[in-house]
Amino acid sequence: MRSILFITDDEYPPLGFTAPDGSLTGFNVDLARAVCEELKVTCSIQARRWDTIVDAIEKGQADAAIASLAITPAMRKRVDFSAPYYRTPARFVVRKSPQNPPATPEALAGQSIAVQEKTAHEAFLRMFFKSASIRPYATAGEVLRAVRSGDVQNAFGDGVTMAIWLNGQEANGCCTFRGGPFTESRFFGEGVGIAVRKDNQTLRRALDFALMRVAERGIYADLYLKYFPIGFY
Repeated sequence: MRSILFITDDEYPPLGFTAPDGSLTGFNVDLARAVCEELKVTCSIQARRWDTIVDAIEKGQADAAIASLAITPAMRKRVDFSAPYYRTPARFVVRKSPQNPPATPEALAGQSIAVQEKTAHEAFLRMFFKSASIRPYATAGEVLRAVRSGDVQNAFGDGVTMAIWLNGQEANGCCTFRGGPFTESRFFGEGVGIAVRKDNQTLRRALDFALMRVAERGIYADLYLKYFPIGFY
């Protein structure tokens, strides 16, 4: 193995995006480069439209996809995955205040919680936070705007999405995480991995080794802090 052709999405900052100078960058992109350096192979990274990425791997048009692909039973039928390189915890977000009490069912009893409707996050709340006032919204954006405006006391949802929002201009420093993270796999999945063709076990094992070494050497932590000053854990 002398080179790896990665494909990724360039419309999901800070995980993958095009910089002002036209270069491809982001957490996923830099992690792919670190993996290639660890394996001492040439690394090529191309941007593809999100809905074509898995098809491209299946057809052998690229070696690996590093595009925040969730490891699910349905996806495992199409591609194989490396070990997860991040998990997608659920988090609560609240407006900033001098106090930040724990996010337990007892502490949130009677409080309003915005959540995207018909999601695993709503199902989790209805199972474990039954004494709260659960308020479903159509989109994740509406959930976050509801807590920013003070229409609800808490927002609950995907920690990665919320971290990106907290780090961005729309939040404008209004809010912060409360408690958590919540990582129950039966609700929030196995995490995100690098996808490879199902018959390419040599590459999958090499990627697992490289990801482990990148973590051991502190490179992963540096990239995480670079792109997520407010982390999702």
